[in-house]
This record gives sequence, structure tokens and C-alpha cells, in this order.
Amino acid sequence: MAKILGIQIIGILFGFFMMYYTFLHYKRKEYTVKEYTFWASFWVMFVIITLFPQILDPVLLTLSIGRTLDLFIIAGFLFLIFVTVYTYTIVRKNQKKIEEIVRKTAMKKK
Repeated sequence: MAKILGIQIIGILFGFFMMYYTFLHYKRKEYTVKEYTFWASFWVMFVIITLFPQILDPVLLTLSIGRTLDLFIIAGFLFLIFVTVYTYTIVRKNQKKIEEIVRKTAMKKK
């Protein structure tokens, strides 16, 4: 059996904390059943991959990436870029809707 590294312990604790946090949001009815199922499954997979990083060896070989941590760093950057662009798009849509509502309200008052 392989020795568990300190970073793995941190990852496991983080995964369990996020499972609990997701459960709290579900209990407060802030998440639907589908959202809760998605996030709970995501965190379970996160913990499994943290415990057994060798599961990703075929992916590492296919992409010619040396270490599992490098794969996580690349995936993390791609995810952050996606989330930033997505959030910007949502904010712009909301901004346009608010401008439209303000214009309509101003025209009614005039």
C-alpha cells in the first residue's frame, strides 16, 4: 500500500468539507436534487482521485504529461478561464436587462 502524502490528506479533508457544505445547501433548499447529486458525485470522485491518483495514469500517458499534479494545474487554469468568461457573460446580460428596466421606468415617470 502506498504512503499517503500530506497534500493528499489536505485534499481528502477538503473533499469531505465540500461534501458537507453541499449537503448543507441542499438541506436549506438552495440546491435542487439534480444539483446536489452532481456536486456530491463530483466531490466523491475528487476524494477517490486524491486517494488513488494512479487512476489518471492512462490520461497522463495519452496527453504526455509527466505528473498528476501538472494535469490538475492545467485543468484548474482551464476551469478558471472558463468560469471567468462565463461569469462575465452573465454579468453583461444582467447589466443590459437592468439598463432596459431603468430606461422603461424613467420613460414611464416622464
